[in-house]
Amino acid sequence: MTSPSSQAITLYHCKDARSFRVLWALEELGLPYVLELMPFPPRFRVEGYKQLNPLGTVPACFIGGQLMTESAAIPHVLASRFGPSKLALAPEEPDYAAYMNFLFMGEATLTFPQTIHLRYTRLEPPERRVTQAAEDYAQWFGSRLRAAEGLIEGPFACAGRFTMADISLGYAVMLALNIGLDAQVGQGMQDYLERLGQRDGFKRAKAAQAAGPDLPV
Repeated sequence: MTSPSSQAITLYHCKDARSFRVLWALEELGLPYVLELMPFPPRFRVEGYKQLNPLGTVPACFIGGQLMTESAAIPHVLASRFGPSKLALAPEEPDYAAYMNFLFMGEATLTFPQTIHLRYTRLEPPERRVTQAAEDYAQWFGSRLRAAEGLIEGPFACAGRFTMADISLGYAVMLALNIGLDAQVGQGMQDYLERLGQRDGFKRAKAAQAAGPDLPV
């Protein structure tokens, strides 16, 4: 593991983890970056990682030497700082509030309950797994995903175009399908992810992480 450069964007990433949002955003923007691929979870498996990111989580993204750790916020910051880019809405645009809502919804409302489900079905040792808690959070995720789908108008989350909000929301759908929550993802959201997956930026991000170790799912 190398130290981040103060002159570059450096992303510490685990394959298909939350940090995929940042990798996808970087590829959509066409920005140069240094990618450090790590096994999951890096706080236990990568020596010295918590010295770089005291939270021990992914992503850890250094932008001009400054650490960011929130996967829903980083894509917006990248588009805003290195733009202007149509991937981020400006405050004066009519759908700005919807854009920000979907941007944060993808993580706080949709990814969070999935991580609880994943923890208590697969990541904890067998004696610490809690089937009822895992099922409750799976149902929580499913009900909120259906509500989110009802807020989408058109092929993308908002503004009639692909934005960083779609990266945040789309990753939550991708994670659900990766960890066996298919039953909670209706056909409409499966089709939504399929559309997003046809983007060159998505394909480049998948290719960039291909050499990394898989998530333990």
